[in-house]
Amino acid sequence: MPVDQLSVSLTKDQAYALVDAVSERDDLALTASAHEDEATGEWVFEATCDSPPDIDGFNALAQEVLGGTIDFAVETIDPEVNWVQKSLEGLPPVVAGGFYVYGSHSTEPVPAGMTAMRIDAAQAFGTGHHETTTGCLEAIDRLLKRSRPVRMLDVGTGTGVLAIALAKRTRRLVIASDIDPVSVSTTRQNAADNGVGQLVVAVEAEGLNNATIQQNGPYDLIVANILAGPLQALAPAVGRAASRGATIILSGILEHQARGVINAYARQGMVLTQKLQRKEWTTLMLEMR
Repeated sequence: MPVDQLSVSLTKDQAYALVDAVSERDDLALTASAHEDEATGEWVFEATCDSPPDIDGFNALAQEVLGGTIDFAVETIDPEVNWVQKSLEGLPPVVAGGFYVYGSHSTEPVPAGMTAMRIDAAQAFGTGHHETTTGCLEAIDRLLKRSRPVRMLDVGTGTGVLAIALAKRTRRLVIASDIDPVSVSTTRQNAADNGVGQLVVAVEAEGLNNATIQQNGPYDLIVANILAGPLQALAPAVGRAASRGATIILSGILEHQARGVINAYARQGMVLTQKLQRKEWTTLMLEMR
C-alpha cells in the first residue's frame, strides 16, 4: 500500500502539540513524531499516512490546536521501510525521576542506580520524551518515595511506559488500559521486553469501562496522561474507581487548562496536592479525600 509522509517546520512546542493531537486520532496517521533537524536547528513535525493523506483533516486539527492552517509538504515514501522506527530511532535516552528510558538503538550504558526501560518506536504514543511523560515519571518517583501503592491503574497507556515504570519500581500488578488496540498490543510487548510482562495487564477500554478494570479496583494510584478534555470527562469514573486516600496523577494538560481539570476532579472529592510544570505542560498530583 502506498504511504505518504507529511512534514512541516514548527517551533518545538507546536510540533509536540500537533503530535499529541494526531496521536489522539486513529484516522489521520500511522505515526506522528517531532524532531530537531541537525542541519538547520529547526523542529519538524512528521506524520506517516496511508496515501492519499487527509490534508483537510490535518489542517482542521492544526487550526484547532495551533490556531491556523499549515502548509504541509507531502512526499510518497518507500513502503518497505519501517518509517515508524525510522522516525524515532534518533531520539536520545530520557532521564526523569530516576527512570532511564531508551530505545534499542541506544548504545550508551545505563547510568548506575537508574530504573531502565527500553521503549522502542511503535504505532502508539509515548516514548518518554514529551514533557507530559517526564512530568508523570517525576510524579511517580515523588509518590514512591513516601508510599507504596498496591492497586494501580494507568489510563491511556500508549506504549505502556508509565505502567512499566510502576511495575519495575513496585513489583506489583498494574492494570494498563487504552482505547487503541495497537497501544494495548504494544504495551504487552514492551512489558515483556522489560521483564514485567506478568505484572502489566493491558486491556482495551473506552475510559474505565472494562470488566478487568472494575474487578481490580478500587485503586490507590491512578495515572492518566491523555488530554485535558478527556481527563475532565473521565473525572466521575476516576472518582468511583479511586479508594479513599488514593493518589491521582494527571497529565497532558496545558497550563491554561489546569484549573478546569482541577475543578472537575474537586467535584469528585479529589484535591490538588502538587503541580509539576514542564514548559507549558502541567502534571497534577491529587488525593482522594
